[in-house]
Amino acid sequence: MTLPPDPAPKGFKWPNGGKLALSIVVNVEEGAERRIDEGDKRPEPVDELGAVPGKPIRIHGNESNYQYGINRGAPRILKILDKAKINATWTVCGQALQKAPWLAEAIVARGDEPCNHGHKWAFTAFMDEEEESAFIKTGTDSITETCGRRPVGWLSRYLHTDITRRILKEQGYLYHMDDYSDDFPYWADVEMKNGSTEPMVILPYAIDSNDMKFWLSPSFTPDMWLQYAKNTFNWLYQEAKEEGARMMSLGLHLRIIGRPGRIDAFQHFLDHVRASSDVWIATREEIAQHFAANVAPGSR
Repeated sequence: MTLPPDPAPKGFKWPNGGKLALSIVVNVEEGAERRIDEGDKRPEPVDELGAVPGKPIRIHGNESNYQYGINRGAPRILKILDKAKINATWTVCGQALQKAPWLAEAIVARGDEPCNHGHKWAFTAFMDEEEESAFIKTGTDSITETCGRRPVGWLSRYLHTDITRRILKEQGYLYHMDDYSDDFPYWADVEMKNGSTEPMVILPYAIDSNDMKFWLSPSFTPDMWLQYAKNTFNWLYQEAKEEGARMMSLGLHLRIIGRPGRIDAFQHFLDHVRASSDVWIATREEIAQHFAANVAPGSR
C-alpha cells in the first residue's frame, strides 16, 4: 500500500524551529449581512432566533443579534488576544469595518492581518466574471481604506467559482483559503486567460474546529468545542513532532464565540496551546509568506 506523501517537505520548519503553525481566524461579518433596509431582496436567515419568515421583511431582532458581535463579541476577543500577546487574521467584510471603524483601527494597532471576506457577506458562486471581479475589488478597496493596508488573502462565503483563483491572481493576491484538503499549505496551478498557469499559495482552512457549530447546533456546548479544539491541537502537535510540520486553523465569529457563555472556552484553548513549545502562532499572511519563501512551486 502506497500512502499519500507527507504534506510538508522533509526538513521544513516554521520560524524559530516551530513544528506546528497555529492560525487564529476571526471572521467579521456583522454589519455586512443581508438586510431589507439596505436594498437586499431578503434578510439573513435567523438561525439562533429560530424564525425564518416566508416574506421579505425587515427583522430587527436578527439585526441586533449580529450587532451584538460588534458591541460585545469583538471587545472580548481583542481582550483575550491582547492578554495572550498573539496575532490573528481577521477575515473581514469591508462593509462591516466601514460601520465599525474602531475595530479596523484595533486590528491595525495590534499588527494583525485583515483578510478580504468580501465587501458584503454575500455569495459569489452565482456571479459572472465581471460581477465577481468587481465584488472582490470592492472589498479590497474598502479594507484598504479602513485599515490603511491592502489585504493579500481571500475567503469566500462558503462557495467560490472555477475562476476565483484566476481573479485573485489578476488582482495581486498572495493566498486563497477556500480549501479544506490538508493540514499544511500547498501550491495550486491557476490557469490564466492567456492559457498559461501561475502558482498560488493555498492555505487550507478548517470547518470542524470552527465555532460555527454553536450556530448550527444549539446543543453543542462550549465544553464540547473546547475539548474538540484541544484534541485537534494535541494530535497535530504530536504528528508534527513525529512526522513533519503541520498547520492548524481555528475559526471564530464575533457573534458566536463572543457570547459570555462561550468566550471562556477560547481563553482556555489559548492557555492550553501556550503550555506547549515549538508552536508558531501567526497570521495567515505570515504563514503564506514563509511557505512561499521555503517551498518551491510544484513541490510538496
